[in-house]
Amino acid sequence: MDKEETGYTQIKQSNQCPETETDQMIYTVVPVYVLIISVLGIVLNILVLLVFWLHKKACTVPEIYLSNMAAADLLLMCFMPFWAVTIANKYNWFFGPHMCRLVNLCIVVNATCSIYFLVLVSIDRFLALAHPLIRSRKCAQLGCVLVWCFGLILGIPTLICRKVKDYPETNSSECSFGCSPNVFYTNEGLQTVFGFIIPVAIISCCTVKIIQALKNRPVEGARIQKVEHKATFLVLVVLVAFLICWVPFHIMRMIEIFLRTGIIPGNSSCEVVRVFDICMHTFNYFAFFNSVLNPILYVIVGKNFRTKMREVSKRYTETKSSSTRLTTKHKYVQVCIFLT
Repeated sequence: MDKEETGYTQIKQSNQCPETETDQMIYTVVPVYVLIISVLGIVLNILVLLVFWLHKKACTVPEIYLSNMAAADLLLMCFMPFWAVTIANKYNWFFGPHMCRLVNLCIVVNATCSIYFLVLVSIDRFLALAHPLIRSRKCAQLGCVLVWCFGLILGIPTLICRKVKDYPETNSSECSFGCSPNVFYTNEGLQTVFGFIIPVAIISCCTVKIIQALKNRPVEGARIQKVEHKATFLVLVVLVAFLICWVPFHIMRMIEIFLRTGIIPGNSSCEVVRVFDICMHTFNYFAFFNSVLNPILYVIVGKNFRTKMREVSKRYTETKSSSTRLTTKHKYVQVCIFLT
């Protein structure tokens, strides 16, 4: 998320590449975009969590996974304004070393947990169609706890190595990865393998199995089967949206490692650095848009979610109306007693 990790390689950091209009555009356009998606993401993900929490029926297994995913997205969106302020100030970090670690830890945890919640929900959809008796809510809850723990474990290098670098000559500070290059490459490699390649392989395998299971099952069936098909369709849409948003980011992360290590030539060219920097910024913040897109998909595609949302809204309206009537009646009784 800092200049060092978004394409500004060593040549850019040594000021051999002058700032351009593109850099100025990044400092002005990106913060506005980040603030907009932060506000939308916070509001929409709180809405999703409230619907799941306030509904009178207990969450289904896929809803347990999706609600945890919404919690991860909400956590990320709450910390994104810190980066909006930082980018607007040309990556000058004002918030101290602890927030430097915490904000970047949340980014790693969100990326890791989100994709593994999708792994769990993909496995669940396959089991729902092929082996419906195996699934249970307790297993789903345990799976979510393990995913959160794994996300924190994968974020340990970020928690240790994220530091604030001070530059007295320019009176500025930068929140960046402060460990050795070898640690940086190892950390990036681990996050790419365990946070992208392995889960995407599992998701792809499950998706193929899900599609095969849907084709093999008869169109006509019980009401439960139709509900499962609707839930599966929503999950597939969320999966596709996640991959569209996050795959370009992970590809650019791998290209960055190849550029830094010299496997791909061009690290000494200002033009290559500048083009890469634009691509990295674009795909980086496009990936974060996924945290806003998920709640929108629940509303547009998820018929069951829309039904739950209407029921929660109706119950809230009825409760409020009943409370108003009781208050009015109480005041009327008080007036009658006073008059007598």
